[in-house]
Amino acid sequence: NMNFLSGIWWPLPLVLLWATSPVTSSWWYMGAVGSSRVMCDNVPGLVSRQRQLCRRHPEAMLSIGRGVAAWTAECQHQFRRHRWDCNALERGQRLLGRVLLRSSRESAFVHAISSAGVVFAITRACSQGELKSCSCDPKKKGSAKDSKGLFDWGGCSDNIDYGIRFARAFVDAKERKGKDARALMNLHNNRAGRKAVKRFLKQECKCHGVSGSCTLRTCWLAMADFRKTGDYLWKKYNGAIQVVMNQDGTGFTVANKRFKKPTKNDLVYFESSPDYCIRDRDVGSLGTAGRVCNQTSRGMDSCEVMCCGRGYDTSRVSRMTKCECKFHWCCAVRCQDCLEVVDIHTCKAPKSAGWITRT
Repeated sequence: NMNFLSGIWWPLPLVLLWATSPVTSSWWYMGAVGSSRVMCDNVPGLVSRQRQLCRRHPEAMLSIGRGVAAWTAECQHQFRRHRWDCNALERGQRLLGRVLLRSSRESAFVHAISSAGVVFAITRACSQGELKSCSCDPKKKGSAKDSKGLFDWGGCSDNIDYGIRFARAFVDAKERKGKDARALMNLHNNRAGRKAVKRFLKQECKCHGVSGSCTLRTCWLAMADFRKTGDYLWKKYNGAIQVVMNQDGTGFTVANKRFKKPTKNDLVYFESSPDYCIRDRDVGSLGTAGRVCNQTSRGMDSCEVMCCGRGYDTSRVSRMTKCECKFHWCCAVRCQDCLEVVDIHTCKAPKSAGWITRT
């Protein structure tokens, strides 16, 4: 259904998910440029600036689609032990839309990680020669100096500045049409996500010389694995700062004066999060009924916390695992298949397990 996003905000419009669909991907390669205007004009929810970028850079949409897959997987990894597990994307996009309509910490994280995913995807596509509008970083030429001495720029430095510019133009376009508190919050968190990717840009070098000595070095800049960005933004989520709009409506002040003013790297939010214990469409909660919990944990994945005090069911299951692994010279590891019996604990449903619908 092409209209499920109509009327709700989405950090990366439907075109990005549509572009990664197995049904459309082959068509996209064959006729994207010729059909880009028709395709871009028929995607609901895009503002005019996004349609312009879509028409001008149709090949970028497929790259961003890969970024959607990357940030979605990263979001689910970071929240895997929490009541809200970021799986609303797979189990009902409307639910994630509801989460994003709230100005909560979860919304802040999704904005940041999705913006970061676009930067990462576009930058990677530039380096791999997939986009006509960019290539390797053109500024990394000639000689330079670091703590180890002189070196020559070579190879292909990731063009992170282009990735950031494209992500800012595309992702921020919708928020720039609004000037309310939520728009300002989303723009702030989008920027924090973009900055997080650049934070982990690292210099890699190759030595040249007799027997591999480093009399000559060739270096380039490369993005780190996206997991580093995810881990960093997860820390920022846990330390997110609650804010309120200032009186002239141009920025934020901290809601609690005991906390420090947020920097450009911090995530900010306005509303407290719901507990996500029960199924509630209005807040985008799937509830925790049926979720696997850890009986021995004392953290967020413990049965007490995950199940919200409702208790849990235990089932004994058998599964095959690799065991008695031995190293054989040279160079193989051989294992046996063993049958393992384990207890799986799943949260009980509340007495009324249906959706809560507020009137």
